[in-house]
Amino acid sequence: MPLASPLFCKRTIDVSFEDTPVAHHSSEATAMNLPESVSSGGSRCDVEAPIHVDPNEPRNERVDLKRIEAAVRVILDAVGENPDREGLLETPARVARMYAEMFAGLHSDPGRHLAKVFTEQYDEIVLVRDISFCSMCEHHLLPFTGRAHIAYLPSGKVVGLSKLARVVEEVARRPQVQERLTQTVADLIEDRLSARGVAVVVESTHSCMTMRGVRKPGSMCLTSAMRGTFRTDSKSRAEVLNLINRHTTG
Repeated sequence: MPLASPLFCKRTIDVSFEDTPVAHHSSEATAMNLPESVSSGGSRCDVEAPIHVDPNEPRNERVDLKRIEAAVRVILDAVGENPDREGLLETPARVARMYAEMFAGLHSDPGRHLAKVFTEQYDEIVLVRDISFCSMCEHHLLPFTGRAHIAYLPSGKVVGLSKLARVVEEVARRPQVQERLTQTVADLIEDRLSARGVAVVVESTHSCMTMRGVRKPGSMCLTSAMRGTFRTDSKSRAEVLNLINRHTTG
């Protein structure tokens, strides 16, 4: 089944109105997020159930959910909790799924989003600001969240603007530090687009600094990576930083 576009599947639901209705769960329907089939002795109705599959989403097939669940149970027990009490029974499974999602970009190539380019004789700055992201600090396994700003000087080819956001999103889904995230995004854009200049500025708040340790809510970390013209030409660097820092009003 092709996954190049959203898929829409049509399912038929059998509905009965008994004195004591019993729902028969369909594992296939549950797995596909489709309406469950309910045993019927009467009317039928067709339900359109949209299923959206995004082929651009990173997937990490190497995640061992069962090992994560076992580890979470050990941690809960080690801090003095009872992993078998009602409120925590499903916590290990939830945490395992969370890690699978947060680390989905660990073994993928974010540069694949930059493969499709368009020939365009545009030689001025292309800038996408305020790309939100959430990543995981590898030192404490706590999230840091913020915004990335990406600018580049094309050399005869440009890329879809959403692809820049996808690169940030996928690079962010790894255990790492903000400095590496910033450099990785800049290197990918410089290499894959053969850009004459690349500027990446990232600003974020780190949970490991706001909720533990020094506990300084509101503190912000800013990192930047300049490549090509933006690194060697002070006027070009000043221009792109001015565009990044410009705040719209109204």
